[in-house]
Amino acid sequence: MMNQSTELNIQGHGLFPTPVVQADLPYATRINEDLRAVIEARMVSHPSTAHSNLGGWQSSWDLADWGGAAAHEVLEHAKTVAGRMTCDRQGKAVQVDWQLNAWANVNGPGHGNEFHTHPGSFWSGTYYVDDGGIGEDPSLGGEFEIQDPRGIAPAMYAPLLAFNVPGGLAAGSSETISPKAGTMLMFPAWLSHAVRPYLGTRQRISIAFNLSV
Repeated sequence: MMNQSTELNIQGHGLFPTPVVQADLPYATRINEDLRAVIEARMVSHPSTAHSNLGGWQSSWDLADWGGAAAHEVLEHAKTVAGRMTCDRQGKAVQVDWQLNAWANVNGPGHGNEFHTHPGSFWSGTYYVDDGGIGEDPSLGGEFEIQDPRGIAPAMYAPLLAFNVPGGLAAGSSETISPKAGTMLMFPAWLSHAVRPYLGTRQRISIAFNLSV
């Protein structure tokens, strides 16, 4: 008779992944200096809009029209990232004529953004012009927070337990990413996200954008 193993053959798979993309832009110092100047000037001349922001200043969604060459450079990088991270249903590269809207955010002490999504878009993203010192000191808060799209049931039923598969430890809760100047984050537009309150004393400046087809 052939010997048979007495051990269970167990395999765990992390299916239905949620892509969160991070890219560090080249020439970020130059880009950020130019963006700071144009965004601060816009903040003086135009009142804030009110969407998900909890305090701070948020521009209208036409940054591409008034942001100048630096904003155009950032948004072109966003289109490049989206192109590389998007494929057809067979996994092949695809050319997409991305439509884009974008806006600027300036947050001071205590400011943040409540949880929200971006209906009508495929990708959404944020580019950090000034992280307010969080890059060197994460205790200053202001983290980008994303909720588990699989739902909160696991955490409500058994908050001390998680799934021992890739991506399973955050089941039913959320993940956070600390901002860093020069970094771009991109994620599916349907992913619920927020910005935790900033605990520093400086201004945080960022650009947010949506990509649709």
